This record gives sequence, C-alpha cells and structure tokens, in this order.
Amino acid sequence: MSIFVDADGCPVVDLVIRHRQGHDVFLVCDTAHQMVRDGAATITVGQGPDAVDYAIVNRMKRGDLVVTQDYGLAALVLARGGLAIDQNGRQFTNDNIDLLLHTRHVGQQIRRAGGRTKGPKKRTRDADRAFEEAFRALVQTSI
Repeated sequence: MSIFVDADGCPVVDLVIRHRQGHDVFLVCDTAHQMVRDGAATITVGQGPDAVDYAIVNRMKRGDLVVTQDYGLAALVLARGGLAIDQNGRQFTNDNIDLLLHTRHVGQQIRRAGGRTKGPKKRTRDADRAFEEAFRALVQTSI
C-alpha cells in the first residue's frame, strides 16, 4: 500500500510520515505549495483546477490510501478501490460519500446565491489525536 497526501494546505503531513509504518508516502502538491519532507517523496504538478486530484487518481492503485479533505477526490479514490481519510480522521466510505458530496453541493449553491456558510473550525490538538488514532488503525488493518 502507498499513501498519497493531497498536500496543498494539509495540516497532518508530518503525522502521516510519522505513522506511515514503512509504507511509501507521496506528497502531491502544485507549484504554489511545494514542500519537501524527510520520509516522503514529493510530486509537484502544475497549477490548475483539480490538477493535484487528477495526479493522485492517476498514480494510485487499488488498496492505496489517500489523505484529503476534498470530497470529490475522495469519491474518485473510492471508485478506484482506494481508501480515503480526511485530516480529522474521518474515513470516507461508499456509505457516507454521497451525503458529503450533496452537502458540499448545497453549500456551493448557498454561496453562489450570496449566502454564507460556516468555515472550518480552528485546528486543535484533539483533532490531531483523532487523526493519528484513525490513521494508525486504518494503516494497521490494511497490512
């Protein structure tokens, strides 16, 4: 199993590398968010809508794990037989992805109509711990 991280703005890159349990980690980012970390390979792609998402989907294989907060990318990963988890430790599954995509769509409609929706909460240590626990469990069960 390889682990791909949608690394543009991902707050758990270092946690993924720390808990990778010997798996290869690929940080995928665009040219505006280049990063280098020991213990991971960096894949840099050109800027553009969904460029990072397509780079991940084109490189991943069945059973690979993707860390992303992008519901659209998570849906593509699931369709290709991969595993997906967000930065808070929520695993995306075939049982929850449709509702998440629908919720995202409704939020986009509200914003397009001039409405406002809540933004993400400030990141906490509890969120890091929840991610670490869920990530380790997912990697362990995938061995």
